Amino acid sequence: MKKIIIYSLIFISFALHAQEKDKYLPKGNEEFAAKNYVDAEANYRISQAKFAKKSKSSFNLGTSIYKQNQPEEAKYQFAKAIQDAKTKPEKHSAFHNFGNTLMKEKNYEGAVQAYKDALRNNPSDEQTRYNYALAKKMVQDNPPKNDDKKDKDKNKDKKDDKDKDKDKDKDKDKDKKDENKDKNKDKKDGDDKKDNQDKPQPKPSGANKQRIDNLLDAVSNEEKKVQEKVNAQKVQGKPQKPEKDW
Repeated sequence: MKKIIIYSLIFISFALHAQEKDKYLPKGNEEFAAKNYVDAEANYRISQAKFAKKSKSSFNLGTSIYKQNQPEEAKYQFAKAIQDAKTKPEKHSAFHNFGNTLMKEKNYEGAVQAYKDALRNNPSDEQTRYNYALAKKMVQDNPPKNDDKKDKDKNKDKKDDKDKDKDKDKDKDKDKKDENKDKNKDKKDGDDKKDNQDKPQPKPSGANKQRIDNLLDAVSNEEKKVQEKVNAQKVQGKPQKPEKDW
C-alpha cells in the first residue's frame, strides 16, 4: 500500500498564487515547501477565512492537513475546493486529492469515482490515470462484504428457525411425556387407593382377643378391690354406738 502515497499530491503552482492579493496563501506555500505543515495550515486557514469562496485556499488547506495524516478532515476541505472550483485544472486537482483521501480510508469504490471525475477534467494526467487503475484493482481484490453478510444473516435466520422448530418439537415431546407421566401417576394413585380399599383390614386373632378381654377383666377386678378397701376403711372409721347398760 506504500504505492498509495499516491504518486504525488497535486499542489497548486506557487506561480498561480503570485497574482493573488492574499498574503497568507503565499506565506502558507512557503511553510508547506519547508515541510512546516502546521504553520502552513495556520496560514491557509486565515486565507480561507478571508476568502471563503477561494478554491485554492481550501485545496491547499486540505493538502497540509493530509500531510499531517488526517485524511478524514482533509477530505472535507477537498470537497469544499471541488464545490468552489471554477476551472477544470482546479476541479481536476481537487478530485485527485479527494480520491487520495478515500484511498487512505480504504474506500476504494469512492476513490474510483473521484479519480474518474478528475480524469474528466484532465484526461491526460498520468498520475491520476495510474491511481484510477490502482483503485479499480483494489476494488476487485477487496469485494464488498455486504452480500456475504446478508447471506450469513440469512443462513443464521434459517438456522435459528430450525432450532426454534426443534425446540418446539422437544417441548411438545416433553409435554406429551409429562402428560403420560401424570396419567400413569394418577392411574397408580387410583390403583393404590383401590388396593387400600379392597384390601381386608387386619382383624385380631382369637388369642389376641382373649388376651384383651382378660386384661380388661383384671382391670375391672382391681377397681373392685380398691373400691371394697375404701368402703372397709369408711366402716372402720365410723364411731361405734356404746352398748346401753341396763
